[in-house]
Amino acid sequence: MTDYTNFSLSGIGQEDIEKIGQVYKEVQTKLQERIVGLEEAIEHMLIAIFSGNHSLLVGVPGLAKTLIIRCIGDLLDLNFSRIQFTPDLMPSDITGSEILVQDPENLSREFSFLKGPIFANLLLADEINRTPPKTQAALLEAMEENTVTSTGRRFVLDPPFFVLATQNPIEQEGTYPLPAAQLDRFMFNILFDYPSREEEQRIMRISISKKLTPFHPLLSQKDILKYMQLAKKIYISEEIVQYALKICRLSRPQNTDSFPFVKENLSWGASPRAAQCLINGAKTRALLKGRSFATASDIRAIVHPVFRHRIILNYKAEADNVTPDEIVDQLVESIPSPDGYFHAPKKRKYAQNLYLSMLNR
Repeated sequence: MTDYTNFSLSGIGQEDIEKIGQVYKEVQTKLQERIVGLEEAIEHMLIAIFSGNHSLLVGVPGLAKTLIIRCIGDLLDLNFSRIQFTPDLMPSDITGSEILVQDPENLSREFSFLKGPIFANLLLADEINRTPPKTQAALLEAMEENTVTSTGRRFVLDPPFFVLATQNPIEQEGTYPLPAAQLDRFMFNILFDYPSREEEQRIMRISISKKLTPFHPLLSQKDILKYMQLAKKIYISEEIVQYALKICRLSRPQNTDSFPFVKENLSWGASPRAAQCLINGAKTRALLKGRSFATASDIRAIVHPVFRHRIILNYKAEADNVTPDEIVDQLVESIPSPDGYFHAPKKRKYAQNLYLSMLNR
């Protein structure tokens, strides 16, 4: 077990680490003025953003998914854009299209590209599963390469660029489930839970209070790009890397070393991209917590949102009402941790009901 008590890493300024840690706390404090609860979901969204990645947000309507995204955009000074996905939405409605423009001086006409809403820093793809696959695919190039191709021309998106897509787990009629290849491009699958009674009472008090003052940015876009690069330099030991790899490899039923419960319940396990997301996310979480090193606890803190959309249940598991989160709990509980931590599986009733409702439709 590695002792990080007096650890320091050359090339990383401690002042920068302390600053981003303080800003992270300020962002959480500001969001609590308008958002009640959802601390874990907010943490995962910020980890994905500072990792330079995208997130899928799953929850019933009215749980403040859109509000959180707008508030984060204001606090981080990100150019915000929102697309409401509908069955009649066309790819050009997202990427933009060529329009005929007339020069007022010589009256000549020429085509000019009118940029679509995808040209933003923070894109809210609302109810992404309600639009046909052709339109969903318009996001793939942007999410993977930060570019947009239209009418044979390629446009580079201004960094940073993040997609936060939402899905409504109810009313599945007329929807188009995202294929595994597109789901894999999201770093996290974040579940939004119902608030507790006390939290819901606080929500009512905030909603009937006086008008809230606008947020002022705590970071500039330049600062965000700087901290995204800083997150990559956070130290992660070889034993933590091996810990993340072991969780991923043992989630694959084709692996001869996998656990019996994996082989009995899964058709496919986590991809190598899942291991990348675990390691990069752990480093980013360490940075946001004001540390220059990642630990096994950082891996465990993000393993559920990384895995739940990447491991594929088989028919037996679906029939037995097994959920992806239950499989992840068993995995983490069964694999020895470098810090000697013993994981006690949590009750995730909402997550279970959420996935069951999606699987049974």
